[in-house]
Amino acid sequence: MKLGVFRRVLALSASVALLASAPAQAQQQFINVLTGGTSGVYYPLGVALSQIYGKAIPNAKTSVQATKASAENLNLLQAGRGEIAFTLGDALSDAWKGNAEAGFKTPLKKLRAVAGIYPNYIQIVATAESGIKTLADLKGKRISVGAARSGTELNARAILKAAGLSYDDFSKVEYLPFGESVELMKNRQLDVTLQSAGLGVASLRDLATSVPVTVVPIPHDVVLKVGDPAYQSGVIPAKTYEGQNQNVPTAYIQNFLVTHEGVPADTVYAMTKSMFEHLDQMAAAHAAAKQIRREAAATAPIPLHPGAERYYKEVGVLK
Repeated sequence: MKLGVFRRVLALSASVALLASAPAQAQQQFINVLTGGTSGVYYPLGVALSQIYGKAIPNAKTSVQATKASAENLNLLQAGRGEIAFTLGDALSDAWKGNAEAGFKTPLKKLRAVAGIYPNYIQIVATAESGIKTLADLKGKRISVGAARSGTELNARAILKAAGLSYDDFSKVEYLPFGESVELMKNRQLDVTLQSAGLGVASLRDLATSVPVTVVPIPHDVVLKVGDPAYQSGVIPAKTYEGQNQNVPTAYIQNFLVTHEGVPADTVYAMTKSMFEHLDQMAAAHAAAKQIRREAAATAPIPLHPGAERYYKEVGVLK
């Protein structure tokens, strides 16, 4: 009899313990950060973000997912398979509108902006031995344009079209992440790579220290012919890469951090606030983050998430 009573007491205690732990479990916030390839800029910045969130947000369980970047990230967010993601501005506009050619079969109306961050520079880098010095020289060469329907590949289509080129004009077109593109160039299996990333991206630094390279200019008139205000003229400063001794004109596009409407406002507020309070940690992960400015972060081609909007009003960026 005593044993039966003891067992009932044990069972009751276990039930009480489970009930007591339920609120704590319910409060746990999963934050999956969607990035890009591991040799790009999104990935190290995503790792830094996850570390910031893990310390700043109570009960946060963070993870980082390497992806094919912009288009895949936005589709994953729409499906609720991530809480925050990196994307290029033109891909974000295409997703909101539902541009099927860009990889969005229907408009992704669950997306919400968190912050405009740093610009992506469209960097076309060729091996010196290929003889490529201008966009016209690309014809007949072997190129990698980034993972299919990634932000980089969408940029490649736009810039090449503006320069009067199509994929049919190349002897070979590869759809590869940054690191794989560079390895093929080192092995003389490709002539040129187009990479849309922050300045000083690790893959191109690696390439430039391994073989002599030429950074191919994208003239202002070509940028204008793209016909999309998301594309602006910029400069890759001299010495960004080994052997690059002059400034090189190019195009750039703003990057954004994006979430979806299902993420709680308090969580998005905390994610936004903690990032801006730890920009030094972001810049330590990659120098591209040095260009993040809170004052310019609240402008986006899609609506802001209420949690992010609350933060910008709190710090006076929005009225």
